[in-house]
Amino acid sequence: MPHSIRVRDLYEALRERLRLTWIAGESGADNTLLSPDTDASTGIIAGPLNYIHPNRVQVIGPAEENYIDGLRSPNRQQALQTLFAEQPALVVLVNGVKGPPELPGMANQAGVALMQSPLPDAQVLDNLQYYASLFLSEKTTLHGVFLEVLGMGVLLTGDPAVGKSELALDLITRGNRLVADDAPEFTRIAPDIVSGTCPPLLREFLEVRGLGILNIRAMFGDSSMKRQKYLRLIVHLMRMSAEQISSMDRLSGTHTSRDVLGVSIPQVTVPVAPGRNLSVLVESAVRNHLLRLKGYDATEVLIERQQQAILDQ
Repeated sequence: MPHSIRVRDLYEALRERLRLTWIAGESGADNTLLSPDTDASTGIIAGPLNYIHPNRVQVIGPAEENYIDGLRSPNRQQALQTLFAEQPALVVLVNGVKGPPELPGMANQAGVALMQSPLPDAQVLDNLQYYASLFLSEKTTLHGVFLEVLGMGVLLTGDPAVGKSELALDLITRGNRLVADDAPEFTRIAPDIVSGTCPPLLREFLEVRGLGILNIRAMFGDSSMKRQKYLRLIVHLMRMSAEQISSMDRLSGTHTSRDVLGVSIPQVTVPVAPGRNLSVLVESAVRNHLLRLKGYDATEVLIERQQQAILDQ
């Protein structure tokens, strides 16, 4: 689980997307929004104004503003005091509403950040909830090189010094893109979707034995990099002798699956031996996997042709 997320972290991450304006309560910038102790059972941290089950982020839109404005003076003041008494991490005014005029002063007094967005409440809530879900989701780090190969997220795995980085470099020169080298981080963002990204410290770098650390963006340009990608296929590189390769199933190959954060990810084993063009093999494995996803299996088609030929004879 990562470190705690503060209000200022959310503001910096979503300021441009939600067009956020910080109105008051700057002293609450370091208030904790999400932490390892946050209850992940509900996954809900933001919602419309709620006094019964207060959210960490209280959102006030036209409906909530009309409710507050419809209260008589004593009840109105009590409602606003109750809002800040529950110590939310953040209050956001959406749909361009201005909110009660006394709201900024009360936010400054309570040390609670008050922000405003001109976007609809549904759009703001979706972004806030997605931001929180990434923090609360299960995460893991796998050893390998994560790339976008022919538009598909592919993780290259194998023993140390088997040639993963050299293969990744070859694939990049063929127009594919690097996501992360050595320690890609994976997050389950949906029941059947695992997303991979690169730790900030390692971003853009690829280590190749004999050449050292290479900056892929500086060498090949922005088009050689991908910020994140869904993991769809694992290609496991295994060093094999000629005898081991000849003993493999020549029709079906070696197709298995690997559990990553509770999601079954297809895995294909590619033998590593002198004279084998691994970059072509990996791209072919991706193309073949795409065909299998569409329901086409070359092995089954060949077997059907053989059976038909026997019947014809």
